[in-house]
Amino acid sequence: MGTPETSREPCPDRILDDVGGAFGMGAVGGGAFHFIKGIYNSPKGARLVGAAQAVRMNSPRVGGSFAVWGGLFSTFDCTMVYLRQKEDPWNSIIAGAATGGFLSMRQGMGATARSAAMGGVLLALIEGAGIMLNKMMEKQQQIPMEEPGLPGMMGGPEEPVGSEGPGSWLGGLFGKGKEPEPATSGSETKVLESFDAPPVPNFDYK
Repeated sequence: MGTPETSREPCPDRILDDVGGAFGMGAVGGGAFHFIKGIYNSPKGARLVGAAQAVRMNSPRVGGSFAVWGGLFSTFDCTMVYLRQKEDPWNSIIAGAATGGFLSMRQGMGATARSAAMGGVLLALIEGAGIMLNKMMEKQQQIPMEEPGLPGMMGGPEEPVGSEGPGSWLGGLFGKGKEPEPATSGSETKVLESFDAPPVPNFDYK
């Protein structure tokens, strides 16, 4: 099973792919949010019209904001891949911190540092959750599937050959218990040693 880094597009194409995906996610999610908000804020009789107007005004703006964030994140991620020459979660964490700080540069150094820290922590949580999920999936694939079977059948616990039945404690009190009989097929003939044959009749005249 591939990790989130290896399952993504190669780095030059990753920027365009992330920009489009982020714009679509922001447009759909923002459209749904502003549609509900427009229905709630519009007067009676014009709720659907107000909701549609809110979607037209705000959905592209939210999608554009998401696209800018996704494009910057992918650019910083590809830069880290080029500089470090490897794909690992540290690239995404550093790219998230750099994106958060870059988008808040106009508000001062304090806001830049806070946004960078928040972006790094958020991406660290996302990457950690992805790694844990991959490990859980790998463990589930490695565990063999065992179906419980009946005793004596394949896959089930077998009774020991010398085990005695429920009446064996009576045999222990009043005498020796029964010896376990060897397992034989139904076609064999058992010879009873304790059986005495009757005397052969003699028809000679005396």
